[in-house]
Formats: sequence, structure tokens, C-alpha cells
Amino acid sequence: MAKKLFKPRKHESGRTITTKTPYGVTSDMVVKDAEVLAKVVVADGMVLVHDDDGYFIVPKNVVDNRMACPLRYDESYREQMSEQIAAAIGE
Repeated sequence: MAKKLFKPRKHESGRTITTKTPYGVTSDMVVKDAEVLAKVVVADGMVLVHDDDGYFIVPKNVVDNRMACPLRYDESYREQMSEQIAAAIGE
């Protein structure tokens, strides 16, 4: 009897994700550009992050902890933060 090969299911939503994970925050998403950081006020213990949908601010302890960050997929928070940061940066 032939053994079945496992093929993971793929969900085709039509949206491409260029980050390593769709829900977590990784260190390559953290903004290190001095010009951008000079224009945006970030509190102690927080970092400015950029992904496919825009900029947002998260606590440092969620970066590279291999868990989902609720702030990344919270639509109301993302819209509010993206508008404020885009206005500060001038985009």
C-alpha cells in the first residue's frame, strides 16, 4: 500500500504577505531609520514597526517572542496608529 504524502492546506485570500509571519512581530519589522524615528514619539519600552499595512507601535517584549501580537491585527488600532504616524512622517 502506498503511503500518502502530507500536503498542508493553503488558503488563497489573494493577499500577499512579505513579512516572515502574518500575526507575530519580528525584529526585521522594527524601524531603524533615524529620520523616521526622529519624527515619531515612541514611549520607553515600545518600538515602531512597519509591515505591509503600514506603521504601528508595539511593546518591545512582543518582538521575536514567536507569539501573535494582538495589536498587529486589531483593525481599529491599526487605522488610528497608521493615520497618526503617516501624518507625523509626512506620507
